[in-house]
Amino acid sequence: MSGTTGSANRVTAHALRRELHASRAVPSVITGILVAAACILLFLEAVLKAVGDPPFLIDLEKVAAALGRLPGLLPASVLVPAGLLVFVLGLVLALAALLPGRRARYAVPNARAAVVVDAEILAATLARRARLAAGVGPEQVLVTVGRRRVEVSVRPTSGIPVDAEAVRWAVEEDLRGTVAEPFPTVQVSIAPSGVIGQ
Repeated sequence: MSGTTGSANRVTAHALRRELHASRAVPSVITGILVAAACILLFLEAVLKAVGDPPFLIDLEKVAAALGRLPGLLPASVLVPAGLLVFVLGLVLALAALLPGRRARYAVPNARAAVVVDAEILAATLARRARLAAGVGPEQVLVTVGRRRVEVSVRPTSGIPVDAEAVRWAVEEDLRGTVAEPFPTVQVSIAPSGVIGQ
């Protein structure tokens, strides 16, 4: 029985990981296709050059000579932005490969199944809880759910103070029953000006 439970736990953990993390397949495939196409083209051009045939698309010697003359032909105002663009593109590809791509979703504790809730749904639930704790209307509370932090903004009704600590406690209590991983920190801000007639 324990083997079945362990297997079920592994399947659940795998399902949660798949739902919480974005796949890197699409950027990997696109990058691989572009690199493979460039390598095939260079190989073809090198073979054509070796047997003495004319180039298929590009003449490697002319391209190499043009690249060698490029710094002298173009001003620094063009070369520097082009170099920065290539650097940023490389950095984006490296970060996409190394960093875990997290989706805007959270795992909900459940002993029987893998349950995942979207950040927008979680924000709506937390906004309702914050509104009830603050005693204000629905349009007076804005909740933003991030990867590591939940930001709650409350615009109080004029003349009626709002206890930020009570709102934070209510939102954290709701989070404890809803979110298993990752557990975000809660930050509550009360607007200095209130809303009239709410």
